[in-house]
Amino acid sequence: MTTKTQRHLVALALCAWVMAAPSGLAAAVPPAVDSIGMAARIKDIASLQGAAPMQLIGYGLVVGLNKTGDGRQTVFSAQTLANMLLRFGVVVSPGQIQVANVAAVMVTAELPPFVRQGGRLDVTASSIGDARSLQGGTLVATPLRGPDGKVYAMAEGPLSIGGFGGGVGGNTVQVNHLTVGRIPDGGIVQIGQQTALGKTSTILLSLHDPDYTTAERMAAAISQNLGSGSAKALDPATVQVAVPEQYQASLADLMARLEPIPVDVDEPARIVINERTGTVVVGAGVKLAPAAVAHGNLSVRITTKYQVSQPAPFSQGGQTTVVPDQNVDVREGTARLIPIDQGATLESVVQSLNALGATPRDIIAILQALKAAGALRAEIVII
Repeated sequence: MTTKTQRHLVALALCAWVMAAPSGLAAAVPPAVDSIGMAARIKDIASLQGAAPMQLIGYGLVVGLNKTGDGRQTVFSAQTLANMLLRFGVVVSPGQIQVANVAAVMVTAELPPFVRQGGRLDVTASSIGDARSLQGGTLVATPLRGPDGKVYAMAEGPLSIGGFGGGVGGNTVQVNHLTVGRIPDGGIVQIGQQTALGKTSTILLSLHDPDYTTAERMAAAISQNLGSGSAKALDPATVQVAVPEQYQASLADLMARLEPIPVDVDEPARIVINERTGTVVVGAGVKLAPAAVAHGNLSVRITTKYQVSQPAPFSQGGQTTVVPDQNVDVREGTARLIPIDQGATLESVVQSLNALGATPRDIIAILQALKAAGALRAEIVII
């Protein structure tokens, strides 16, 4: 038998073995894991331990307001303005200043690690007086200090309010909060953080959201990339990585290699509620036990109409009086009992709440009641 004929027989035998193999044979091969879905890069869920940001704070003035600044009862803004004018050779008593176009603000920012002199920061200015609005204002140069009292940055620029307000007399309209503004890239770093990456044999990575499962998965992903046993989870918030010898003199290269590694993040079932804005965010992992929900609104409306009572003609001693006519109206909204099955998904939860005709604020009350009843298997976070 020739070699060519032997190769043909071997190929036919392999084909026949594959076709006759049981269906369970294919299950022995693990399917490819999609790293796109719930996976996140290490740089998005963790950071190098020891490289922490620094909080900065300063006191300054916002000028250029349209008569919406601090009033006379806020004495420190007038004193600050007088001190600033004195530096320019203008001498004026703080008690003689009546400027409604100036507002005193506290300026805050966060200085990231590894930032150098000349870097840019986003700053936030918040009114501390009785100013009605910071709309259209400009923050004058304000030093930002750290916990040690040193000036680490200077902030200046026009404020972005994210809303507007206006009106005449007693008729006013306002959209969003007007006494807090933000200046993107409004801060210039004067002193950078002296964070150095020295030579070391191990580094620690801190998870932004501590979780045992995520920490273990991240350690396994790093060990698969650097070698078996290269990383281990010390606790739900810390993963220890052994630095290979070729990276001990350059940790920046090691971090550049670790940051793009995908990790399957395991998030707890969580519902986030903002009662001020009526915002409700329900996570995909939220589950419900069997429950029945009914929600109705009771509204009481009291109206008063004033009527004039005139005395009879030619009556003596009669006076014209105003008689109030009060009306009390009590209405209760219709409520339907909606059953919710066990293990309901996010989609079914939303459909059930919508069937009740619930508004976002109603949904907040319903979710809190379900949590109190033990039917909601999720953590409720109120911001």
